[in-house]
Amino acid sequence: MRGKLLPFYLVIDVSYSMSGAKLDAAARIMPAVVDALAKAPILSDKVRFGVLDFSDDAQVRLPLCDVLDENVVLPQLSVRGGTSYMAAFRLLRTEIEANVKQLKADGYAVHRPAVFFLSDGAPTDRENDWVSAFSDLTAFDKETGRGFPMFPNVVPCGVEGADPAILQRLIHPARGGKPMRMFLADDGEDAAKAITMMAEILISSILASGQSLAAGDSGILLPPEEELPGGVKSYGADDDFV
Repeated sequence: MRGKLLPFYLVIDVSYSMSGAKLDAAARIMPAVVDALAKAPILSDKVRFGVLDFSDDAQVRLPLCDVLDENVVLPQLSVRGGTSYMAAFRLLRTEIEANVKQLKADGYAVHRPAVFFLSDGAPTDRENDWVSAFSDLTAFDKETGRGFPMFPNVVPCGVEGADPAILQRLIHPARGGKPMRMFLADDGEDAAKAITMMAEILISSILASGQSLAAGDSGILLPPEEELPGGVKSYGADDDFV
């Protein structure tokens, strides 16, 4: 066994509403992750990082990798089309399944993947379509074995234009022993600045989770409320954010 890995996926909304400063801020997340891990290279042995983007369709922009590998080339982002959550969830399920199988074939133990889902808008799909795709990504029944056993922990991140009520439905697991949370920019917060704050939260989680793995513990760690950058708050699945 070659040790344990925790895969992180960043899923970025690149619909037309993300044009300009918002997209520029989103594009800076990837080099920021690389810089953070370069300063703590021992942690890069514990985590893998990949990027998907979505609009009318979804695309793998950075296949899951060790970002400190000299052959990694960070992609450019460009806006296109609408906001298909369904496309994002379907591609994410396909990628997670393939990536986890490959990592296990390579001799690694794999912790449950973590997904940071960044959006500035509501889905343009029919509700039944994106809800069904999200269920296919996250539903699993231990007793019967039905569903997707590699389901990820999902951490929604919303900036100006996102629908908090919809993003809150994406928190997974929503309850139980280790529930995830949603990060939401304050009303009126500059969206590009808020995306930079979401990057700080993602990097904090990657570093803390990597350190936890290195110490023999397991799973994703999210920064506590008191450590969040100003202008962003976190909410659980049952919290009232109105």
